[in-house]
Amino acid sequence: MADVSLYIVPTPIGNMADITRRAIEVLGEVDFILAEDTRTSGILLKQYDISRPMMAYHQHNEHKVLEKVVERLKAGEKAALVSDAGTPGISDPAFLIIRECIRENLEVSCLPGPVAFVPALVSSGLPCERFIFEGFLPHKKGRQTRLNALKEETRTMVFYESPHRILKTLTQFGEVFGSDRQASVSREISKIYEETIRGTLAEIISYFESNTIKGEFVIVLAGSN
Repeated sequence: MADVSLYIVPTPIGNMADITRRAIEVLGEVDFILAEDTRTSGILLKQYDISRPMMAYHQHNEHKVLEKVVERLKAGEKAALVSDAGTPGISDPAFLIIRECIRENLEVSCLPGPVAFVPALVSSGLPCERFIFEGFLPHKKGRQTRLNALKEETRTMVFYESPHRILKTLTQFGEVFGSDRQASVSREISKIYEETIRGTLAEIISYFESNTIKGEFVIVLAGSN
């Protein structure tokens, strides 16, 4: 392996076959794997017959285990960081450990691979040569302020949302951006029931009001003209 201490390894967001050969090789060669949920990652590792020690690393314990992990890397061990799905650092923990590794002159390498917002953006039919990624909006404090700040944004906007908040978020978008604003909503990307709904916010809201809402969602919203 190259002189890399920490590998950031994207994992499939749906279809298990979406993982790269290089990701499989790295996961099989590192000394240990930092996993958002060791049970979820364990299923992936078993699928590809990978047996490496795992350590839980997520938003609730990253501050607590950070020093211990970095000390192991400084001692010469190599680690891979994975999230439950997609690329770590994109709406998942990674920033703190990457920053600390860089401070300690430990080499970090991020492998290319799956991330949910890219296929959603490309298939939306909306301009994607210039866009902004907002991820998950604040649930309460600062939410309305953030939406108001985006009201005049001319670039295409990309958001993540959970199934139990999707209708509320789309409704708020309609109130702030106008119900006739063009949008695209993708769910279950790379899975059996993958679906993308395109149209105005009013049309998309109407669709989800009368259809089952399941899966994780990516909302792609047209910018202001």
